[in-house]
Amino acid sequence: MISDKDKSNMNQFYRAVLALENEEECRKFFDDVATIKELLDLSARLEVARMLDDGAVFSEISKATGASSATISRVNKCLAYGEGGYKTVLDKLKD
Repeated sequence: MISDKDKSNMNQFYRAVLALENEEECRKFFDDVATIKELLDLSARLEVARMLDDGAVFSEISKATGASSATISRVNKCLAYGEGGYKTVLDKLKD
């Protein structure tokens, strides 16, 4: 269970991301706040979501991204049953 303090910290983080005005500010913030591994993992998940949304199959995605079947399955589950975050971002990136 997420504590009220953790929820408050998460909301502050979301507001911080929304306050960024361009890609350069975003890159600087994430370079400071996350490790290279964390950024690579997050960006790989987005690529998995993009490929799934484009109709790619698990084996193709795994080969192209190096993502595990567990990661691909989790992203696929989020696309199908999640909050719609991946779909929102993917739609915005297509514009």
